Amino acid sequence: MAIEGKNIFVTGGAGFIGSKFVERVIEKNRVVVYDSFARNSIESGPAWNHPNLRIVKGDILDFARLKEAMRGTQIVIHLAAVAGIDTVIRSITNTMKVNLIGTYHVLESAVALGGIERLVDFSTSEVFGSYAYKSEEGDTTALGSVGEGRWTYAVSKLAAEHLGHAYCSEQGLPLVSIRPFNVYGPGQVGEGAIHIFVRRALANEPIEIHGDGDQIRSWCYVDDLVDGLMACVTNEKAVGNVFNIGNPRGTITIFGLAETVLRVTGSRSELRFVPKNYADVELRIPSIEKAKTILGFCPQVDLEEGIRRTAEWYRAGA
Repeated sequence: MAIEGKNIFVTGGAGFIGSKFVERVIEKNRVVVYDSFARNSIESGPAWNHPNLRIVKGDILDFARLKEAMRGTQIVIHLAAVAGIDTVIRSITNTMKVNLIGTYHVLESAVALGGIERLVDFSTSEVFGSYAYKSEEGDTTALGSVGEGRWTYAVSKLAAEHLGHAYCSEQGLPLVSIRPFNVYGPGQVGEGAIHIFVRRALANEPIEIHGDGDQIRSWCYVDDLVDGLMACVTNEKAVGNVFNIGNPRGTITIFGLAETVLRVTGSRSELRFVPKNYADVELRIPSIEKAKTILGFCPQVDLEEGIRRTAEWYRAGA
C-alpha cells in the first residue's frame, strides 16, 4: 500500500486523522496541508518541519484560495469539516456551509484543475442514525428530526457524499468515500470520549458519563483507520465506492469504556453520571465486510492495546 512520488493535498490535514496520514506518506511524497487551524495536531508530530511538507492556512469556503493551493495535485484527501457534537450544536449554519459548500469547492477545484488520480472524501458513521447494528454501506441512512442540531452534521455529510458520487459518475472524478467509526489514538484533539477519558484519568480527575453510559460504540485505533485510507488511495477497485472503516472488535458501552480506561491507566478517577441533554447515538456497530473484501482491510489494534498506547503518548507529553 505504498504511495510514492505523488503530490498530495490534504484538507483538514492539521487535524487528528489528517496529521497521522501525513506522517505516513511524507517521506516519499510532497504534501500540502490546507487547513484553517481551528485544531492543530500536526504541530506536535514528526511531519511538522519536514521539507516535503507545505502548509497553507485557508478556509475551504474560500474557493479561489483553495483552488490555487490545489494546483498540481494528484491525490486529494478531503478531511476538512466542522465536527464534534458540541461544536456542531454551537454552529449549525456554519456546519452545513463548511461540510457541504466546502466539499463542493473541493470537487469543483479537482475537476477544473484536472490530473486528479484519486480523491478520498471523509463522510461519517452518523449517517446511520441513532441505531446502527452491523450497518452495511448500502443500508438505508437515517437523518434524524428536522430542528435537532446534532443531525445537521450527518445531513451535511450525507449530502456531500451524494454530491461527490455524482461528480464521480458524471465527471469521471476518481472518488472514494469513507465512513469512519469512532476513531481514537495518540494526538487526538478536540472532542472524543477516549481522548477526554484518558486525559482525565491520567490526572485522576472525575470522568463524566452522559446518561447511564449504556450507549454502545465500536472504537477504531487511528493507525487502523489510516491503513484503510491508504487502501482507498492505492486500490483501483475502490473508486466509486463508499466504505465503512472501523473495528467491530472494539465494541463496548460508554460505561464499560470508562471502566476500561481506569483499569488500563491505573487511575483513581471518580465516575460521575450527568444528565444527557442532547440527541445521542445509542448503538453504532459497523459491518466492514465490504472493506475486507475489496480493500483487504483488517483492523489490528484491539481496544485495550489502543487505550494503552494512547495513555502512554499522553504520559510522555505531560
